[in-house]
Amino acid sequence: MSAHSPALAIPDSLLAREATGILREHSGNLLFNHSVRVYLFAAEQGRQRKLRFDTELLYIAAAFHDLGLTRTFSSESERFEVDGANAARQFLATHDVPEEQIRTVWEAIALHTTPGVTHHMQPEVALLYTGVGLDVLGRGFDQFPADVREQIVAKYPRKHFRDDFIKAYFAGFSHKPHTTYGTVNAGVCERFIPDFKSPNAADLIASSPFPDTP
Repeated sequence: MSAHSPALAIPDSLLAREATGILREHSGNLLFNHSVRVYLFAAEQGRQRKLRFDTELLYIAAAFHDLGLTRTFSSESERFEVDGANAARQFLATHDVPEEQIRTVWEAIALHTTPGVTHHMQPEVALLYTGVGLDVLGRGFDQFPADVREQIVAKYPRKHFRDDFIKAYFAGFSHKPHTTYGTVNAGVCERFIPDFKSPNAADLIASSPFPDTP
């Protein structure tokens, strides 16, 4: 595979270059390499499945998908995924990108940790989820072409990725564990915050102030 292989190429549009600059400015090597790998994995998965998708939108979604973990883009009350989605929305809106395309990117980022939903949505949304799943959890590892995977990781290394990513991931929402209710991130907070327990939906239903009809 040559250095110019499509499997190693990222979009070279003005939007993509600016997104790369924002990602580089606000994240270290850990999140930068992770985000680019996510795009490359997702794009290759799309090609393997013969899906029609917008590479520029998918790349921007990948570039912004974890920026909500960083101090610059983190809010006090939103899920980190929504913070990243909102940052992408603001970025795209300043470039007069059509609302339908902005919504696609927003949904891809906001839902990139939500199981069981994205495969019913637009290809860019579905592919961001599977790209993240492969890089973080190894989902689809055996189905992904090994030579392509090795080329991607050689260019964008995973040095100490598992341990360092868990730390960076938790740090991105440790100051607002209440935002993780109903998400996979609640379990991360329960693992690392002493005595933290995410609300249980059964308890919330049972304690509803709304009276039953006699």
